[in-house]
Amino acid sequence: MLDWLKVLLLGLVQGITEWLPISSTGHLILLNSLIPISVSEDFFALFSVVIQLGSIAAVPVLYADALFSAVRAPASRERRAGLALWRNILVACLPSAVIGFLLDDFIDEALDGPLIVACTLILYGILFLVIERRPRAGEIHTTDAISPRRAFGVGCAQVLALIPGTSRSGATILGGMLLGLERGTAAEFSFFLAIPTMLGAGGLRGAKFALALARGETACTGEEWLMLAVSALVAFAVSCAVIRFLRDFVRRHTFRAFGIYRILLGGAVLAAAALQRL
Repeated sequence: MLDWLKVLLLGLVQGITEWLPISSTGHLILLNSLIPISVSEDFFALFSVVIQLGSIAAVPVLYADALFSAVRAPASRERRAGLALWRNILVACLPSAVIGFLLDDFIDEALDGPLIVACTLILYGILFLVIERRPRAGEIHTTDAISPRRAFGVGCAQVLALIPGTSRSGATILGGMLLGLERGTAAEFSFFLAIPTMLGAGGLRGAKFALALARGETACTGEEWLMLAVSALVAFAVSCAVIRFLRDFVRRHTFRAFGIYRILLGGAVLAAAALQRL
């Protein structure tokens, strides 16, 4: 029963932190280090990626008109806007797809753990405060108006999110704002980028886990698969609410509050690690 409560909590945390610029992977790592669930390390590595697919499913549900207008829009202008959006999404995903494929094992082995998460939380928290101190009036107000060059630049920023604790949404929103996207447009484009990015990451991690299963190097139970499914469903439901909240939030507020939160959380993790060594 306790493990199931932890699974529900992980789904809740994932659904909240995937879209806010505070790092979902970092929070899952920290939470599992505090209240670990009784699964193997290999399965939790799969769990921490695949659970994000539940969150990602909220995007096509909430943005069906924008994402599928290229297929079903009767007006040629709407069809062109939809095609331009998908062009930008695919261009922006190229950097992280290549780098993530090449460095996936290195990242898992060398850049995992609470201390890395704490440092990246603090670093990008500071960046949010610096950038929002002198907010720029973004010149790009719709996602289909983003040029391929700017889309590729946002994709390069997304590569930074391969380091746990960075936040994929935080990196892409910051990158988009620096490249001239209005804050709300940068956030919306970040939502769209999550679809192919996390599908690719989940597919890669799933393929590695399936290969390990076939070789007998790891194992999992039916209950573990059920835990993953339940957590993903919770993450989906919470994500729908959080995306709606963030869409409204960015119209009236800056990201300073998230920057402060990141710094405080990272500082708390570093302080806890220091106390453990005393």
